[in-house]
Amino acid sequence: MLLMASAVLSGLLALVRIKIVNHLFGAGIEQDAYQAAFKLPDLINYFLIGGAASISVITILNRYREAGDEEGGDRALSVILTTMLLVLGGGILLAELFARQYVLFAFEGFRIDAARADLCTSLTRLILPVQLFFFVGSVMSSRLQVRKIFVYQACTPLLYNGGIIAGALLLHRQIGIYSLAWGVLGGALVGSALINSLGAFRAGLHYRPIVGFNDPAFREWLTLSLPLMIGVSLVMFDSYFLSYFGSIQVGGVTLITNAKNLFNAPFNVIGPAAGAASLPFFASLYQQGRAYDFSESVGRSVSRLFAVGMIVSAWMIALAPWLLDLFRGGRFSHADAAATSQLFGVLALTLALWASQGIYARAFYAASNTMTPAITGTIITVLSFPIYAALFHARGLIGLAIASDIGIMVQTVSLAVLLHRKRLVSLLHLEFGEMGRALLAALVAYAATSAATHLLPPVATHAKDILTIAVASIVWVAVAGFTLSLSGSKLPAQILRRSR
Repeated sequence: MLLMASAVLSGLLALVRIKIVNHLFGAGIEQDAYQAAFKLPDLINYFLIGGAASISVITILNRYREAGDEEGGDRALSVILTTMLLVLGGGILLAELFARQYVLFAFEGFRIDAARADLCTSLTRLILPVQLFFFVGSVMSSRLQVRKIFVYQACTPLLYNGGIIAGALLLHRQIGIYSLAWGVLGGALVGSALINSLGAFRAGLHYRPIVGFNDPAFREWLTLSLPLMIGVSLVMFDSYFLSYFGSIQVGGVTLITNAKNLFNAPFNVIGPAAGAASLPFFASLYQQGRAYDFSESVGRSVSRLFAVGMIVSAWMIALAPWLLDLFRGGRFSHADAAATSQLFGVLALTLALWASQGIYARAFYAASNTMTPAITGTIITVLSFPIYAALFHARGLIGLAIASDIGIMVQTVSLAVLLHRKRLVSLLHLEFGEMGRALLAALVAYAATSAATHLLPPVATHAKDILTIAVASIVWVAVAGFTLSLSGSKLPAQILRRSR
């Protein structure tokens, strides 16, 4: 609940950030280059530290804590952090040298647009060091999560988004689009590295620099993380496929990235927050040998997230035109907002699947099995690329959004089936009745919310957009809640109990 509260606030900040960036820079060359500049830094993070260092570190530290060996856990953290900072630093230096070549390779449209390619290269080089800050913050956060301390992690996205907003507002007149990159650097330094390090040291961490490529703790971390490093996941590469083809159209990267970022605002409330909170609990159950409780806990978590995801999707799709019109203004035109609205509506169909796959993936990680999801993700990603290409050439940016939906559906179902076949998480522990009742509530709520928007007068101002969203949201909550209660769903009572 703490992480979800943080996600709500950071989601609101993210919406403010998107509004400010769109207003100042619009959907054109500058923002295309800025959005694309994150891809190489993220790729370095993915292939050098497995995309999420905390996943493997939590598994290791949790074992030390279960054994009562706090000193051993701190030493393991010290070895992993120090050694990988050297590796990651070397990777970032190489990336700085070859940033231009990567930009021309990764974005098809930039090859014939020197202005976008040059700007993207400069911004990429400026943003690359951010991964050092994220890595430090991720490892330090792992120690806190094992102790069920989430308050510092909850501050991370708030400070990160705040840094970008501050950079845009304070520096855009002086240095233009580069103001956003400097905001990213400041937000990551303070929001990830410093705040989580402060929390870890306050919680008693005894860190000392130890470089140990042959150290048992480092080798164990590498063994767990290697599949995440060499494996390819559609969850990661979905955004790369979207940007690769979106770059062919000027403003395409901005539009599809905006739709994805706006989709992530509600998704982050129910998906990653729940996933991050669940991992240490899943790991503890598995390491205690409580196989049935482990399976039941994962199945229950997936069922509830899937149910909530479907109901929230109904709200997102019904109100997409009014939600996206709020971001119109400045250099972001009505046509840009309308195009983003269509993409957002298609992506919103799979909110429940995106949330569920995160839980299923963490079930594998909690069981110290990173190889299976890595191999599965690689196969699905390779097979998905031609689907993205075909649908883009057939339907443009809308085709890319449809391809994204298809890919995540295959990914989620594959993980669920593999967990069942490996006797880790039984499909029978899914609450099919609850999910069915939630689907009914989502359909009825969508119909009622859509009807409410059409009964209100046409809008042309942001104030009327907000009025429409507010009135229709009340209808959505009332109808969804009534339908759930009438059908005998336990979900409303569960949510109220968690809130209390």
